[in-house]
Amino acid sequence: MTKPASDADGPDPTATDPSAPGPAADGPTPATGPDPAPAAAAGDPAAPRLARRLGVTDAVTIGLGSMIGAGIFAAFAPAARAAGSALLPALALAAAVAYCNATASARLAARYPASGGTYVYARERLGAFWGYLAGWCFVVGKTASCGAMALTVGAYAWPGHERPVAVAAVVALTVLSALGVRKAAWLTRVIVAAVLLVLAAVVAACATADPADAARLRPGGDATADGLLQAAGLLFFAFAGYARVATLGEEVRDPARTIPRAIPLALGVTLVVYAAVAAAALAVLGAPGLAGAGAPLADAVRAADAPALAPAVRAAAAVAALGSLLALTLGVSRTALAMARDRHLPRALTAVHPRHATPWRAELAVGAVVAVLAATADLRGAIGFSSFGVLFYYALANASAWTLHPERAPGERLPRALPAVGLTGCLLLAFTLPAVSVLTGAGVVAAGTAAYAARRARTPAPR
Repeated sequence: MTKPASDADGPDPTATDPSAPGPAADGPTPATGPDPAPAAAAGDPAAPRLARRLGVTDAVTIGLGSMIGAGIFAAFAPAARAAGSALLPALALAAAVAYCNATASARLAARYPASGGTYVYARERLGAFWGYLAGWCFVVGKTASCGAMALTVGAYAWPGHERPVAVAAVVALTVLSALGVRKAAWLTRVIVAAVLLVLAAVVAACATADPADAARLRPGGDATADGLLQAAGLLFFAFAGYARVATLGEEVRDPARTIPRAIPLALGVTLVVYAAVAAAALAVLGAPGLAGAGAPLADAVRAADAPALAPAVRAAAAVAALGSLLALTLGVSRTALAMARDRHLPRALTAVHPRHATPWRAELAVGAVVAVLAATADLRGAIGFSSFGVLFYYALANASAWTLHPERAPGERLPRALPAVGLTGCLLLAFTLPAVSVLTGAGVVAAGTAAYAARRARTPAPR
């Protein structure tokens, strides 16, 4: 039987060459001047490129694996503590900002189908410094998040032995991803299917339970504007994986068509899942019960008189954290590859495996750093500065999308109001996060700025 095109293991012979000329130029912009060639042509045009092996289904699956991770098993408790009974409106606000960002990222990824995501877009549309800063925030923040996610896998899989399990998980996933992005996509597909099955059982159990009360879904007097914004910022972090496929842009077939379809599809499915699970848990536990839950979904199924589901919830949380870890390491390694091509990171990381067509040195380097962090570091604060960094990263994506001129690029049709709303929403949510997250995140941005300035003082600009 002929294998479907979306499941092919080799490069697509008809795939667009990333070094080929891109769409018609937009004309000059204040930040960049004439529209540049696609980002893959930056740096060394003769550098080896990654193979285009991912179709729409693979891309959507990777996005789902990034978003429907361990966050759905843990994010609702801190969000409920901030928002109270306004949890669902906070989720809607986070989704609205995520939609604006997803639309901007999809349009930019179609134009610049190279590895690196917003690092590439900000570099091409806003300038080298802004691209570097986006890449810095992503690589530093998400590398720490990878370590925290690995420890989450260990905590769910074998309590009391978190660190050895975390290191083993990182090593296994690093080897798998180095052997080919298609293998990683297939594992993600299995993980997503298993997690969705458990979540469907949780929703069904809670929705049909005697303690369930639909009145608990309506915002009450405990809701405040500040709490709503803070909860939206926390929940946005759970949505932030929607553009993971954009960081893999050099490995997507027909990116101008695939990425704009995959990102909103993945985001839409995730929103439905999050809304259903949040409503089910809120209906059973109420806002105070959900805010005080140590393991929100496990507590919800116990309250719904379905304790037999609790072990399945714990297992699904471990598997979901594994899926998130895999998607995160894929994204970080591709951004590291793009930054190495521009000499912001060691040039050795630009190596592409001749057989598997993966950035194997970047993957091994990221895996090694994450394994060391998981084995030695206290990463409880990682989510805080990572949340700030992610919002700053997507603010730059929206600023980059603002420079696109849809009247001169009919295929891009991006109303300028969307990136404006996305940019405003990202900054608003970033600065309403808990103070420690804002201060730590701002410190990471400042450190990146200082490192860039020091490097520029020693060497010429990379471009």
